[in-house]
Amino acid sequence: MPHVVIVGGGLTGPAAAFRLKQTAPGVSVTLLEAGGRVGGNVGTELHDGFRVEAGPNGFLDTKPFLPQLCRDLGLAGRLITGRDAARKNRFLYLRGKLHQMPAGPLGLLTSPLLSPRGKWDLFAEPFRRPKRPRHDESVAEFVARRAGKEAARVFADALVTGIHGGDPAELSAAAAFPRLPVLERTYGGVVRGFIKSAKRKKRDALARGEPPPGPPRMWSFREGLQVLTDALAADLGPAVQTGVSVKRITRTPTGWAVHADGRDAWPADAVVLACPAYEQAAMLADLDPPLADLVAGIRYNRIAVVAVGYRQADCPGVPDGFGYIAPQHTRRDLLGVQWCSSIYPDRAPAGHVLWRALCGGVHRGDVLQWDDARLVRAVHAELRLALGVAGDPVFSRVVRWPRAIPQYVVGHLDRVGRIDAAAARHPGLFLTGNAYRGVALGDCAEQGERVAGAVAGFLGRAG
Repeated sequence: MPHVVIVGGGLTGPAAAFRLKQTAPGVSVTLLEAGGRVGGNVGTELHDGFRVEAGPNGFLDTKPFLPQLCRDLGLAGRLITGRDAARKNRFLYLRGKLHQMPAGPLGLLTSPLLSPRGKWDLFAEPFRRPKRPRHDESVAEFVARRAGKEAARVFADALVTGIHGGDPAELSAAAAFPRLPVLERTYGGVVRGFIKSAKRKKRDALARGEPPPGPPRMWSFREGLQVLTDALAADLGPAVQTGVSVKRITRTPTGWAVHADGRDAWPADAVVLACPAYEQAAMLADLDPPLADLVAGIRYNRIAVVAVGYRQADCPGVPDGFGYIAPQHTRRDLLGVQWCSSIYPDRAPAGHVLWRALCGGVHRGDVLQWDDARLVRAVHAELRLALGVAGDPVFSRVVRWPRAIPQYVVGHLDRVGRIDAAAARHPGLFLTGNAYRGVALGDCAEQGERVAGAVAGFLGRAG
């Protein structure tokens, strides 16, 4: 029976193992995870009635892979959606004031976030001719070229801050937001592309006899996101081995060997590295130093999750919605706040609210060196300014991620292409995970499914 060793138990690795188990039942799989459980940054904690997500807070259904994975695990009945107000009402904190993100053209016309010139530049986007840049554009360059410098400074910064905790002047538009340049190339503009692609999706759905798709929705579980990774671990059963720190991989006459501290090597016909890029680089250092250097060049930012609970009575006038973002260029003590108990039910005890502040990012990584008390004080001070919170928090929890989110800097796709070419020189070795082609949970589920198909294809050819 062919044996596959998967290193990394976040979401991509377990998703790949699950799909291999489904589609290639004649293949034996071992999943090795350095931590004490499957899930990686996905983790849910319950403290005195406050349900805190240590990492991601939910997932969008913009891609079918993660919803399908939930259904295949028998979890469809346990899924919950974020409240409609959380989808519609999102805010920016700029110039000392909370501003609602505009919804549609009328909202943009009346929004104080842009000057009249900035609004003119933005509304002119559909009429600008597409260009084929000679270099990999940053997010800031792309948005400034299409919609003006003000839109880039306000909205591109907010978008990048909210998803990547990064700098729009550093991140690659084609890597971090691949749909935007594709819309420009395909339809001649981003706004025109969104409109026409939405119409096409509606026509396709009607042709299939399905209802037209609605706007993307955010999903989780009433008990928190860890339900998903716990279900994967339970399904994989003894195939999962935690507390295993892999140090290197080597070629053998019959395939591969995966070596860990104090353990015999695991023989394998194929090896999948689905752990963070810096861990992959260390494992590849002896096998292929140039490949290891390429992988090691993928940067990460630093994020601290500061969850705070307040009495509802101490939060008068806080709007109903998802939360707010403080764009990176403002250099505030937090990047943004998610109003968790407004998004999902059962996140806080009766009469209380639970919010999560995200601190750090590429420009304020220094805050991770602050002790918990200082971090909570800083977050509370920001919340008093932005939201008028009256009382002190009755609950707090700090989770630090020294290497949180991969940063797809300009040139990332070229780097990934060179990594793919170098890895192809080692048949049976597969590199995947959120360091390469998408940081969201839905991207991880997609990558897990795709690498499972690639491994099954390789074993079929090898056999």
